[in-house]
Amino acid sequence: MALLSVENLRAHYRDGGATLRAVDDVSFQIAAGETVGLVGESGCGKSTLGKTLLRLVNPTSGRILFDGQEVGGLSERALRQYRRSVQMVFQDPFASLNPRHTVAEILGGPLAVHGVGDRKSRIGQTQDALDRVGLPRDALKRYPHEFSGGQRQRLGIARALILQPRLVICDEPVSALDLSIQAQILNLLSRMKADLGLSYLFISHDLSVVRYFADRVLVMYLGRIVESGSWRSLWSRPLHPYTRALIDAVPNPTRRRHAAPLSGDLPSPRQIPSGCRFHPRCPLATARCQVEEPISRAVGDGQTVACHHADLSPIH
Repeated sequence: MALLSVENLRAHYRDGGATLRAVDDVSFQIAAGETVGLVGESGCGKSTLGKTLLRLVNPTSGRILFDGQEVGGLSERALRQYRRSVQMVFQDPFASLNPRHTVAEILGGPLAVHGVGDRKSRIGQTQDALDRVGLPRDALKRYPHEFSGGQRQRLGIARALILQPRLVICDEPVSALDLSIQAQILNLLSRMKADLGLSYLFISHDLSVVRYFADRVLVMYLGRIVESGSWRSLWSRPLHPYTRALIDAVPNPTRRRHAAPLSGDLPSPRQIPSGCRFHPRCPLATARCQVEEPISRAVGDGQTVACHHADLSPIH
């Protein structure tokens, strides 16, 4: 049984008289101990999907099952217990930490909300959490503005892990950090996965980061998963033109010539193109693509793709 199973999930909004389809019929699974990467351009619905999984955004339709239990109909008490098992690391470590709270209050707050231990034991747990992420214990008396960006993200990770969750949703956790600090945070997350037996949904617009970190990758475009597979299969043989464009955008000093940038802008989720939603930007688009939305199909080796002309896509 999958740890997390998502079935035909939709999250739509009414915005200025239009329907914004941020997440549109998404299905996937995450196994215990697995890291699944979710990649795509900014605005494609990745963060909304992550928040919907935590019920910070209510789904329009579809099912979310955690350890076989449906999340959609949970009572407030049961939802609190679910959120103890599923935590989130946010993109901006400064905005996600209350500037008026000390580190002791930031880390101890989740323990108090969930009634974990007494005051003395909570202090010990917050000290252990700082040890785990490589910060000194005297940090408990300090405030978020006293730390660097990388240190603040370590605090965000410590807060997410203090309740001993089974699944952590990482929403662009390194995009606001310098490259050298990114590597440190990714190494920390990898170590936490090994030490604590965690599963991750790792959201990023950067395929090179996901390649380093994920076991399996989901490629999202305008609210839908257009390709999925192991990072090895997607990197060596991307079948969807959008996946190929994302890979070509990754700097590669061994490439003899620079790849052409992806043409056009991401359409608005308020006005999703008819047929294949990628067809206005696709070099392989035909008349069929303008009227018929492709269905995701398995192509072997655990890889799936939603493209009428996937077999025509160039191979790395």
